[in-house]
Amino acid sequence: MATDSWALAVDEQEAAAESVSGLKSKDLVNKAFLSFLISGVPEKIDKAAQSLLNKLIRSNLVNTTNQVEVLQRDPNSPLYSVKSFEELRLKPPLLQGVYAMGFNRPSKIQENALPMMLAEPPQNLIAQSQSGTGKTAAFVLAMLSHVDPSNKWPQCLCVSPTYELALQTGKVIEQMGKFYPEVKLMYAIRGNKLERGMKLQEQIVIGTPGTVLDWCQKLKFIDPKKIKVFVLDEADVMIATQGHLDQSIRIQRMLPKTCQMLLFSATFEETVWNFAKRIIPDPNIIKLKREEETLDTIKQYYVVCNSKEEKFQALCNIYGAITIAQAMIFCHTRRTAGWLAGELSKEGHQVALLSGEMQVEQRAAVIQRFREGKEKVLVTTNVCARGIDVEQVSVVINFDLPVDKDGNPDNETYLHRIGRTGRFGKRGLAINMVDSKFSMNILNRIQEHFNKKIEKLDTDDLDEIEKIAN
Repeated sequence: MATDSWALAVDEQEAAAESVSGLKSKDLVNKAFLSFLISGVPEKIDKAAQSLLNKLIRSNLVNTTNQVEVLQRDPNSPLYSVKSFEELRLKPPLLQGVYAMGFNRPSKIQENALPMMLAEPPQNLIAQSQSGTGKTAAFVLAMLSHVDPSNKWPQCLCVSPTYELALQTGKVIEQMGKFYPEVKLMYAIRGNKLERGMKLQEQIVIGTPGTVLDWCQKLKFIDPKKIKVFVLDEADVMIATQGHLDQSIRIQRMLPKTCQMLLFSATFEETVWNFAKRIIPDPNIIKLKREEETLDTIKQYYVVCNSKEEKFQALCNIYGAITIAQAMIFCHTRRTAGWLAGELSKEGHQVALLSGEMQVEQRAAVIQRFREGKEKVLVTTNVCARGIDVEQVSVVINFDLPVDKDGNPDNETYLHRIGRTGRFGKRGLAINMVDSKFSMNILNRIQEHFNKKIEKLDTDDLDEIEKIAN
């Protein structure tokens, strides 16, 4: 923690983290930063933590341009989509709840998914949707619509991969059901101990697979034969977690044939598809056509250096020559990220540092501060930065080029990283640091892959740097 200003920045980040999470976690954060500084190992991606982080930092829906592709179970039946919530003929308290949450019109995924979910007889659905597309609100609306509040037993069951994600979904249920107080919610999560022999009276149960399975099978708090709607959320995260896949299948097998089954996943690799098809009979399928992310609005450059110190000097020269609103700087390891954040701080930059060691709530607090412009530079490893949209980011710097575990170029990560700067129709700027034959080779392969020339930049020539900003 090289300087007072750097230590102060860390203190501010810790304070922000504590205010968000309500945790007294000073020691934990200090340990996190310490291990961040000494660890030279690339971080592994934790899908559940990533998904939770996206939920915490999303303040509104993402304006997606992806085309929605609908594959109907019965291709001859008419395809309905709605442009307003009124068309769905919702119960008045639910419509009130929808508007109170700030939804004015259905999102792309909701336009197609809601008519299927609310149809009579109910239809099964497999849907692909990323964070921020309104899918949680969609299946929550389906659950609340199908509940009969006069029946005091569980009728809707929602399974989430982790305790934290279950709580996030529960929040949406509570917000949307605000004007429908006769519908009650129960969390089937570790630590929620109930007396043996009791029967639940809450109509909606949300929880993690292990606890839900216990409550249905061993403890018999829930009668699975009375479940009308079964939601399996974040299927891609679910199958990445040991044991969850098997538990989810066992829960699904206890449900009646008439139960509506809804499965959601952000990605659809082969493993997710196979799981979805095993668990959801006769489904309608909604997929998002992969958006061709474009590099057309982004100017790309590379800088040749011989060491991390030279890279840092090049960075200082760039900052000295052009005005940068906000920048994201990507490093391969925690050790490099920690070192770089310290050096930038010594130079008087307001720096935020993201580490996979930090708790998710603490990461969310750091991102929020960056969004609000309290820090102008965000130094991060790849793990933490997925899904972060900050409109003011004008420059992305690859302090280290992205490579996969085998040392090959990670083209998708490169696209995601630099795509953060050409958003919202603005022109963006991406600068890549090259410090060896190996990284030059990676850069050349990235150029070939995207068929886009990356220009060389001489950072010792201030006039040349100034030109790139125009």
